[in-house]
Amino acid sequence: MKKIDWYILGKFVVTFIFCMLLFTVIAVAVDSSEKAEDFLRTGLSSYDIAVKYYTGFIPYIWSFLFPLFVFIAVIFFTSKMALRSEVIAILASGTSYNRWLRPYMIGGLFFAIVLWFGYRYGIPRANVIRSDFQTTYLDKGDPYKSLNTQYSFYLRIDTNTYVGLRYYDTGSKTATNFFLERIRDGKAFYNLRADRMQWDTAKKNWKLYGIVERKIDSMKEEVAYLPEKNMKLNLSPSELRKDEYLKDKLSTPKLVAYIKREELRGTEGLNTLKVEMYRRTATPASVVLLTLIGAVVAGRRTRGGSGLHLAIGIIIAAVFILSDRFSTVFSIKGNFPPLLAAWMPNIVFSFVAYYLYRKAPK
Repeated sequence: MKKIDWYILGKFVVTFIFCMLLFTVIAVAVDSSEKAEDFLRTGLSSYDIAVKYYTGFIPYIWSFLFPLFVFIAVIFFTSKMALRSEVIAILASGTSYNRWLRPYMIGGLFFAIVLWFGYRYGIPRANVIRSDFQTTYLDKGDPYKSLNTQYSFYLRIDTNTYVGLRYYDTGSKTATNFFLERIRDGKAFYNLRADRMQWDTAKKNWKLYGIVERKIDSMKEEVAYLPEKNMKLNLSPSELRKDEYLKDKLSTPKLVAYIKREELRGTEGLNTLKVEMYRRTATPASVVLLTLIGAVVAGRRTRGGSGLHLAIGIIIAAVFILSDRFSTVFSIKGNFPPLLAAWMPNIVFSFVAYYLYRKAPK
């Protein structure tokens, strides 16, 4: 590392922090104005709202716009260097083009690692704060999100056991029309039905009422009627509650374990979670890619100066974000593979980066 490397890295970090703080102020201002009436209905003080909501909201915004912050920062300070002919002077001194790009790649890799660790551990913790506040205070007025009753669950809780229920109340942790079946060699050998079941907080298991229990073999069937029974199932009350913010709240190791468990149970509609899992690696990689594109685009001196560079950068960023949204929708609503959906923007823009690099004046 030489002085020129530290010079470029210093400008990279300082400009990135400036962009991040500027956009954070704008995001908080816009969000607070939209939710002003909701905040008033909560009856909380400004300090409580800041602690209980914005300490989670701000990292969420950072994670969402982090690649854009990096890209704009690179465009901004590099275009200033090009306008002052600093880039021309560096290359004219005998420094190769690849050598000039080295501090950019080091800075991009550093920010990518920061984002990767943030996605893995830090940001999910912040999302817990944000989602808890959203659920407790803001979603109360939403008739679709404030419903306590969930309908028609059917789950596979282990390799040979299936359970189902008709209604589940998240407040009382009570379910009705419960059934359980155990399968061996494609045939049912145990069946249980209950009128109602409730979570026993003392024993940490389920208490069933109005039970009909059947044990079946090739020769006979035994039927028993029980008024009540405690039963331990590989099923917790939290799993019966549909959490709209689940994918954001789980750390990456917990998200991977959750997807594997739900695949074992035969749960459908996991593409949303899988796209999120793969994106937590793909988005940090996009930071390095956008850093390269920004340096190549802004390193060329043009008559339009910084304004032209920023305009080009904003167009590229907008196309990148749109391609990411489209691939996600195709995966969630269609049959597009989640891994490809998460990495498709990076794959496409890697060719864009290579083309711009080849055409850049060196």
